[in-house]
Amino acid sequence: MQSEPTPSLLPYLCQRFQSLVWSCLDSDLTKTAVFHAERFFAMAPTNHESRHLYAMALLREGQTYSALCLVNIPQDVQCTGCLEIKAKCCTALGRHRQAREALEATLQDTNYVSIASSSSRVSRPFPEEAVLRCRSGTMALKGNLPEKASRSLQDALVLNPHLWEAFEGLCMLGSVPEIDEIFPPRPVPLKRGPPEEVPVKSIPVATGAGFFTPDTGNAGNLFRSWKPDISQPQPFRMAPPLGPRDSIATNDSFNPDNSFQQHRPTRSQPVNSGASQPQISRPLSSADEAGPMPKRLRSTTRQPEATKPSKSIADDPLKKTTSSRTTTGLGKSNAHPSVTGIPMRRSTRLLSGTGAKPPSKNSTTRRRAPTHNRTRSATESERDEDTSTLGVEYPPSPPSAAYSPRSEVSPSPSTWTSAQEQLAQEEYESELADYYLYNLTRNFASAARALAMYDSQKCLEELEQLPHVHQNSPWVLAMVGKAHFERQDYASAERAFTAVRTLEPHRLWDMEVYSTLLWHLQRSVELSFLAQELLNINPQSPQAWIAIGNLFSLQKERPQALTCFRRAAQLDPTCAYAYTLSGHESIDEDVEKSMNFFQSALRADPRHYNAWYGLGSCYLRMSKIRLAEYHYRKAMEIHPRNAVLIGCVALAVERRGDREGALTLFDEAVRLQPDNALVRYRRAKILIAMRRYTAAIKDLTYLRSTTPEESNVVFQLAKAYRLVGDEVNFAKTLAVARDIAPKNLPKMKKLLEMVKDEVGDDKMDEG
Repeated sequence: MQSEPTPSLLPYLCQRFQSLVWSCLDSDLTKTAVFHAERFFAMAPTNHESRHLYAMALLREGQTYSALCLVNIPQDVQCTGCLEIKAKCCTALGRHRQAREALEATLQDTNYVSIASSSSRVSRPFPEEAVLRCRSGTMALKGNLPEKASRSLQDALVLNPHLWEAFEGLCMLGSVPEIDEIFPPRPVPLKRGPPEEVPVKSIPVATGAGFFTPDTGNAGNLFRSWKPDISQPQPFRMAPPLGPRDSIATNDSFNPDNSFQQHRPTRSQPVNSGASQPQISRPLSSADEAGPMPKRLRSTTRQPEATKPSKSIADDPLKKTTSSRTTTGLGKSNAHPSVTGIPMRRSTRLLSGTGAKPPSKNSTTRRRAPTHNRTRSATESERDEDTSTLGVEYPPSPPSAAYSPRSEVSPSPSTWTSAQEQLAQEEYESELADYYLYNLTRNFASAARALAMYDSQKCLEELEQLPHVHQNSPWVLAMVGKAHFERQDYASAERAFTAVRTLEPHRLWDMEVYSTLLWHLQRSVELSFLAQELLNINPQSPQAWIAIGNLFSLQKERPQALTCFRRAAQLDPTCAYAYTLSGHESIDEDVEKSMNFFQSALRADPRHYNAWYGLGSCYLRMSKIRLAEYHYRKAMEIHPRNAVLIGCVALAVERRGDREGALTLFDEAVRLQPDNALVRYRRAKILIAMRRYTAAIKDLTYLRSTTPEESNVVFQLAKAYRLVGDEVNFAKTLAVARDIAPKNLPKMKKLLEMVKDEVGDDKMDEG
């Protein structure tokens, strides 16, 4: 199970969630914004910023009543931000007087600050590449182009693994790769320490391939001295564009206060050529043989450029940006008060006459190019150019940094100050926040993939691994309800959906599943109440009309139910469930009409297994056994763990004469779901037809104990007792069958009159 975040980690997680939600809202990925905002609110329910973001995301998604319920809280805990969002929700609902009252209350606060400007963030006029690929994949999915949709959505997740809508699109396609391919596991971050404690350490700064999370406190300016300010959320970059760039933070190009921008290399300026040369060893005569000597610390940001390996940091803009930001912070804390009285090093005196020569591959000197260091001041750059012309070399870096893959030089143990320790701790906490957020999204994706593959048991196991604060959120409880519903564990599903309605009483998502669940449970009162509430929340939602249609269907009013299902399909032509319910409602009256509804459902969603099952039932009624078996098997391929679908395939196989194959399928169905009465009953019937009476009596006895009032079970059990010659139990069971269903007396008389061999005929089966 993923552990709960520590209190010291919460401020950094809050910054990450704020940046992520605002980025999704700016990119019109409202469903993704709702997902992450709910995670933020579940983690910090008393934080007003999390409440505001969650309400804003719900409002943008069209869940106005749910957003209003979040901010319509008692006045003693209500802030001006809550009142501002309340005014927006009331305006959307047409409650203009209440909106005016909320705005007036907001203006009465002298310290009022708008929620949109209360935190610094970066807003872009155009979306990132990952967002565009996600939208492209969604349009391809709706346009029935599954291959192009899958490719675009996977590319979007590579650029940004936090785009939940892209992952949901893959789940709808049914072509979800393994979780380790989309979300590869990451190592736990390590805290940076003194060189002797952590000699080799790299700082992960990317939250995904091509996905960058800026550090906090600079409002997107990655070249200032890094100092986190946990009171302000940081800008959140979705993904850097591909190809060489002069700066990752494009917003810094317009910042006149950033003095580092005028010295950075651009596309027209070549990066230091020395950075691409192989690493050159020190001269044997260097004073470094005896260890590091006191040197003149002009700027600590100069050191990593000379000690960098052959691969230039300019090749990777992410590493380049991180090194500039981190070394600047170290330079401020490492500065010595005095640098006078330091003698010239012996290596400098010996090599002073060779400074004007161009460096060669076999050269033993290590020159510094002034254009490579992007974080130096203008005065230092000019002084470097003058001294390099005269052949003067600056002291090289300490030997320990030459072998370190980090882009900054760790100070020696003697100079490891408390400020540097605090900086290392802040870096560590920031990395842990990224690691926690990535793993949280990964766990949710694993559960969603299992549910899309109809592996309900695995889905429930994955949800159990989530932190407890997220297990009690509406999103997770709705997934639990749907997983139990697919397993036909209706009691557990009802408990989960009841909890969802308690936490979010105005929720519309997944309510069509809940209404069908109440239809299966024959709960007419609860279903009526649900239908009325959904209709009051949004009369234009397909979920409301599906609930009303299920209520009419439960009351045996099929024309009215069919009208409601058609209305749901008109409101949302992509709602395959509305077409499927229309097909099931009309199958008894018009098979051809029912088949048209099922085919429309498959055009909306080719993976809607219920529509494949409906077509198989239509063909079975038309005695087209081969076509029925084909469509049943298509449904079973989508949902291979559904015992009812396996039983339907077995029934079609039995109809074409293969009883052994049918019995094997029935055994598999009973193994998957032992308490499924329909599967056991059909297996008992086929066992009677195959003259395996003892096994049939065992199944029928089990069914009678679980469903004692089912007349078909009692009748088949009486028949089995007659076939094995147990006249006493036969007479008792037949008397019970007569009491339960008196209308079946003619069939019972025939059962008494016929001989043993004739009783085993399938014509005597009641149903």
